[in-house]
Amino acid sequence: MKVLFVCIGNTCRSPMAEAILKHLVVKRNLQDWYVDSAGLRSWNVGLEPQARGQQLLKQHGLKTNHLGRMISAQDFYDFDYIFAMDNSNLLELEHMAASLTPSPTCKIQLLGSYIGRKEDEIIEDPYFIQGMGGFNAAYLQILESCERFLQHYKSDDKELSLGS
Repeated sequence: MKVLFVCIGNTCRSPMAEAILKHLVVKRNLQDWYVDSAGLRSWNVGLEPQARGQQLLKQHGLKTNHLGRMISAQDFYDFDYIFAMDNSNLLELEHMAASLTPSPTCKIQLLGSYIGRKEDEIIEDPYFIQGMGGFNAAYLQILESCERFLQHYKSDDKELSLGS
């Protein structure tokens, strides 16, 4: 399973999501998973994630060694799931995928859609919010979304194995 998280600049939300899902995958001893993150803009290519995000991850016993990168056309073929953090990201990813030939088979979704509450499906960009409040809110949404994605994935996997 290969999962890619995408936000606008690959400095706040997507690197946090990458670190969170990597932790959950290891904790659940899931084999053969690859998790990464990327941005839609080049602003943070080669840079470490935003310091407040790293601080928050550290407070939760997580870390990241990610360096910012931009999404590439090849990512649409290499990953099984590409998760957007908000509707703007989602629309841009869908537009990019639609322009590719052959058509990619990856699933492009809002990460927050796994929460199951319409009011929580958009993970707001905390970059321009002073303090840690925006980062805390994003962290909690990402954590719940990733946990529910794994539950969904495992239930789909069981259904497939039972049906075989």
